[in-house]
Amino acid sequence: MMKHDMKTAAAAVLGFGAAMIAAAPAWAQDVAAPAVAPVVAPVVATVNKGDTAWMMTSTLLVLMMIVPGLALFYGGLTRAKNMLSTMTQIGAVACLAMLLWVMYGYTMAFGDGGGEYISGFGKALLRGITPDSTAATFTAGVAIPEYVFICFQMTFAAITIALVLGSVVERMKFSAVMVFAIVWLTIVYFPVAHMVWASGGKFFKMGALDFAGGTVVHINAGVSALVAALILGKRIGYPAERMAPHSLTMTGVGTGLLWVGWFGFNAGSALEANGSAGLAMLNTFVATASAGLAWMLIERVNGHKGSALGFCSGIIAGLVAVTPAAGNSGPFGAIILGAVASVVCYYAVTFLKPKLGYDDALDAFGIHGIGGMIGAIGTGIVYAPAFGGPGKPDFDMGHQLFVQIAAVATTIVWAAIGTVIAIYVAKALTGLRVSPEVETEGLDIGEHGERAYN
Repeated sequence: MMKHDMKTAAAAVLGFGAAMIAAAPAWAQDVAAPAVAPVVAPVVATVNKGDTAWMMTSTLLVLMMIVPGLALFYGGLTRAKNMLSTMTQIGAVACLAMLLWVMYGYTMAFGDGGGEYISGFGKALLRGITPDSTAATFTAGVAIPEYVFICFQMTFAAITIALVLGSVVERMKFSAVMVFAIVWLTIVYFPVAHMVWASGGKFFKMGALDFAGGTVVHINAGVSALVAALILGKRIGYPAERMAPHSLTMTGVGTGLLWVGWFGFNAGSALEANGSAGLAMLNTFVATASAGLAWMLIERVNGHKGSALGFCSGIIAGLVAVTPAAGNSGPFGAIILGAVASVVCYYAVTFLKPKLGYDDALDAFGIHGIGGMIGAIGTGIVYAPAFGGPGKPDFDMGHQLFVQIAAVATTIVWAAIGTVIAIYVAKALTGLRVSPEVETEGLDIGEHGERAYN
């Protein structure tokens, strides 16, 4: 029995050894062979119906900012005899911008190829774009229909040119406004939009932060408004004659419509219905609330009553300032940014403008230009984690501020030069100002043959 067991054990050992020897080459091969990288399928951009619905809604909210929002806001600030003229100019240039955007604006800003200042012209008249074409968002693998992206960006172009008109109302010919708009959009807005938001654009490559248009919309419009007002000249009777707003009620309603529409402007710029859009929405609430109250407070500090006009002005200043920071700041930073911008804009409107004597009729430069600069530069500060911003712990604030200031300075120069060209082209083709008789009677009758109030 013992002998049989020993034979069995010996056989088992020999069998195990043979198996080990046979397996050794395979093991050696496994050890020596390099690891095979797993096959990773390419990320395919997927269109989500929720994102698409949100972007379509945001587009309509921005349209509401123009008509009726801005039309009522600016219209209420003019004298009664120019109410319809102001509203008509805003609506007409917005329509013009939409047509130019489809014809060649979109391809200049976001077409394929091109350089740092404009893109290519391969998508002129939206050539090659179909309902199946997509535009990438900020998240890999997420996209929205390109037609929706085109519509969204189109409304930005439309409101920017409309904002410029705030400085030249009550004295500029309707025909001159239309010619000016064509040239200005072509040589100022479309290139700056490319520089800031297209992946090959100059500011984009620099790393400039502009979530929803501090440079593209507000500095662009504000600086252009100032240059246009300086070239056009003052209104008859300004500043000796009192030119108070004829309906602060309409201005107040317009302010509310602008604030509501601004959620599409800011939160829509996330290009998705996600947490970034939620942050932009929250910041659009708190920065604006802070700015509206800060303007009324600074009025009291300067010995005046807190006014309805001041409240409306503060609301707009806060909205302007938070635009580039909407998704680039925490709520605490947005509150500070809104308050600071409101105070600075107050002094720009009440002290700087009278001291320098320019006739920026509806304070397009004082609020959009100055507020846009505060917001764009301030974004380089509130982006830091200390203010709740999304910057990493090693965020270099000094470098980011340098980039922000460079982008702001370039935009100022670009907008100023472009506006000079556009305004003089309009002057050569149509003349700029209405006659003194029409200006005295009012542009509603003189330019459009109608009255706002009968």
